[in-house]
Amino acid sequence: MAGPRLISCVLALATLTLSACSTALPSPTGGEPKVSGVAGGNGGGVPAGGGTAAQTPSPAALTAEAYKGELQSRHKSMADAISALAGARGVKALDQRVGRAEQALSGAADALAAITPPDAVRPQHDAYVASLRDFAGELGSTAGKVGARNLCTSSAVLIDLDAKLAALDKAGAALQSAGDYPADVVSVKAGKKQTRRLKNGSFIKRATFNGRSSLEIDNGGTRDSVVTIMKGGSKSFSVYVRKNAKFKVKGVRDGSYKVYFTHGVDWDGKSRSFTRDCSFERFQKSVTFKTTFTATQIRWHDWRITLHAIAGGNARTSPVDPDDFPG
Repeated sequence: MAGPRLISCVLALATLTLSACSTALPSPTGGEPKVSGVAGGNGGGVPAGGGTAAQTPSPAALTAEAYKGELQSRHKSMADAISALAGARGVKALDQRVGRAEQALSGAADALAAITPPDAVRPQHDAYVASLRDFAGELGSTAGKVGARNLCTSSAVLIDLDAKLAALDKAGAALQSAGDYPADVVSVKAGKKQTRRLKNGSFIKRATFNGRSSLEIDNGGTRDSVVTIMKGGSKSFSVYVRKNAKFKVKGVRDGSYKVYFTHGVDWDGKSRSFTRDCSFERFQKSVTFKTTFTATQIRWHDWRITLHAIAGGNARTSPVDPDDFPG
C-alpha cells in the first residue's frame, strides 16, 4: 500500500529592509603706557643700589628619592588603567575603560609636568610627560571610534593605539634606565591588524538538524555576518554568512525562533565577535517552523531572510545593545 505523498510547500517569506541605521577684556586705547613703581622703592622699579628687579625663583629640583615617590604614586593607576583596557570584554565595557585610561594618563601627565625632576633626568622626564600626553590624546580619538562601533574589541583598540603605545613604552624605558625610576606602565602588546574570516556556512554553534524545514540566509551587504537563532532563552544555532553570499540551513526543527545577526569585519574566534565595523540587530518578529501531517500530505514551512535592504522588504529589524546580543 502506497504511503502518503511528500509535498514541500513554501508558506512564508521573510525579508529585511535595512535603512542606514551618526568675555574678552577690552584692549587699552589712547593715552600713554604707565609704569607702576614698587612701594617703598625709589620710584624707578629698580632696587636701590642698582641691579635688576627680583624675579620669582624656579622650583628647586627634587631629589632622586622624592622624584621616585612622585612617579610611584601615579604608576599603579596608569598601569592598571592600560591593563584594564586590554582586558575589556564587550563593547560597552571597552568604551568605559578607554575613557578611564584617558583620564588616568592625562591626570598623571599634568601632575608630572608640574614638578621639577633631578637635573640628570630632565630630558627623559620631559619626553615621558610628552608621551603620556600624546597617548592620552590618542585615547580620546579612540574613544570616538569605539562609540561609533568602528572598533569593537580590546585587541582592535590596542592595534589602533600601537604607535603611541610603543612610544610611551620607549619613553618609560629610557626614564627607568636613567635611574631605576618606576615608569614602566605599558605591560600589553598590540597585535597586527587582520581581516580574519570563516568559510561561508561555517557553524559557530550547531543544532540537531533532523527537522523538515529550511532557513535560507541572503547576505547581500558589504560586511560578513553571523546569524544567531534563539529558541526561548537558549541559542539553537549560529552560522557565519559571508558578504554577497547565501547559505541554506536544512533540517530546522519545528518551533518559534528569534533571529539575531551581527555584521562586521575581522572575526575573532576567541571572543566570538567582529573586531571592527560591527553592528548588532534582530528581527522584531519571530519565525515559526511547523510541520503538519494529514492522511495524504506532509507540509512544512521554509523561511528566507535577507540581511540587506531590498525593495518590498516586509520584516522590520531593531538594533540590539551589544551586551544583550547572544554571544
